[in-house]
Amino acid sequence: MCKPLVYMNKILLFLLTTCLIVSCASTKSEKKQKPNIVIIYIDDLGYGDVSCYGATAVQTPNVDALAKNGIRFTDGHCSASTCTPSRFALLTGSYAFRNNAAILPGDAPMLISSSKATLASVLKNAGYTTGVVGKWHLGLGDGKPNWNAEIKPGPAQIGFDYSFLIPATPDRVPTVYIENQRVVNFNSNDSISVSYSENISKDATGLAHPEMLKMQADSQHGGTIVNGISRIGFMKGGHQAYWKDEEFATVLNNKATEFITQHRQKPFFLYYSMPSIHVPRAPNARFVGATKMGARGDAIVEMDWMVGKVMEALKKLEIEDNTLVIFSSDNGPVLDDGYTDNAATLIGNHAASGIYKGGKYSAYEGGTRVPMIVYWPNVVKPDESNALISHVDLLASLAKLVGEDINKNNATIDSENMISVLLGRSKEGRKLMIEEAFTTSLRSGNWKYIAPFNGKAPEWLKNKVVATGLQATAQLYNLEDDPKENHNLVEQYPDIVKKMATQLQKIIEKK
Repeated sequence: MCKPLVYMNKILLFLLTTCLIVSCASTKSEKKQKPNIVIIYIDDLGYGDVSCYGATAVQTPNVDALAKNGIRFTDGHCSASTCTPSRFALLTGSYAFRNNAAILPGDAPMLISSSKATLASVLKNAGYTTGVVGKWHLGLGDGKPNWNAEIKPGPAQIGFDYSFLIPATPDRVPTVYIENQRVVNFNSNDSISVSYSENISKDATGLAHPEMLKMQADSQHGGTIVNGISRIGFMKGGHQAYWKDEEFATVLNNKATEFITQHRQKPFFLYYSMPSIHVPRAPNARFVGATKMGARGDAIVEMDWMVGKVMEALKKLEIEDNTLVIFSSDNGPVLDDGYTDNAATLIGNHAASGIYKGGKYSAYEGGTRVPMIVYWPNVVKPDESNALISHVDLLASLAKLVGEDINKNNATIDSENMISVLLGRSKEGRKLMIEEAFTTSLRSGNWKYIAPFNGKAPEWLKNKVVATGLQATAQLYNLEDDPKENHNLVEQYPDIVKKMATQLQKIIEKK
């Protein structure tokens, strides 16, 4: 008489065990739904500077591996053809002109308000640990940073839990690392001062002592000499904290992989903003001579190695499958940017912007059309996408991915949710997209309208060998027929010019 009861108990036990296993599996599955997010943001890397986008004079196997196993975008754009505006747009989801964001000096105040939503703050709200490693160039402090104490506001005030920074650019003072908003290796007996208007130090400058330089520089880069390289601006003190340019790759990679390792148990967001291949180009000795293009080509190889080490860390920690990696650049390429490193004379047949005209500082496509790769094993299928997409869209897109509603606080008016495009589920990109330079352009499908430029270009820009696209009259190009923007169609299509000019103005005036 007891056997049926025994059998019933066994059945109940089996069902309970099955439910528990399914529940645990479901919990694990839910945990994996929020991926780690790594944005690898390169500096001054052009559309044609990596081999998966056509380069032959330099090989980039680690970047190529991301492209081979992810989505390679052919119409992906940073929002501006210069660094600070692009970085502002990427982190805030707002076009830089809304904040009058321009290229900042090294002692500029913090550009992003602590009240503004950022990629870091949105992801932090979603349970992510957030970190930034590398070039910052978004200002620090509230006007005149005190480099000898905690520097506030900074990354922590806009959502980053951890930061290890090159405060501005490698060619600007202060030439020190800043970790969690304090100068690394700071010596109170050698306090730091910075000036962009006058020489405040007895230290040698490039203008006064060119014989001390590893590489000659123009007058703009003729300030304080650090590590045999003269910089923009003047710096007093902080000698013990000086960086060595040749150590960027190892120092920054160590910090990036340490952050990944420490936070591998829960979702993390890492904004890895590499200084490569910005001037001054001083790659580590192991990469010198890696190409026939001199320091610029060798710096590209070094950058590729850095990417490989990050991916190696993700694999070793067995978290690669649950990590979304986005690789791109903050603007198009520049060869001669203040230092005599022979980049222009040694370039040979290498086309840094690919088939596109212009580069850094330019309103033409080479200014903002950059390599853009999305990689996420077993989620993103290998493909090529011609969808029109901008880095300004990353905030809305990643917010959607992690379930954050940014619209409830009107966090951004420019960022569009393109997560289906980023993950390869759609190739329907933007209908309209702004490209910022010293003038403003509008993309609408294959049509590109460049607004007239009535301002005054900076003196230093006039000496650059770059097609800037700055003209007093409007320009219109059909990129399908004329990707090199050689044939201005303003007179042939006045109705399209008028329509796009109106659309551009509406976006600019949008609130």
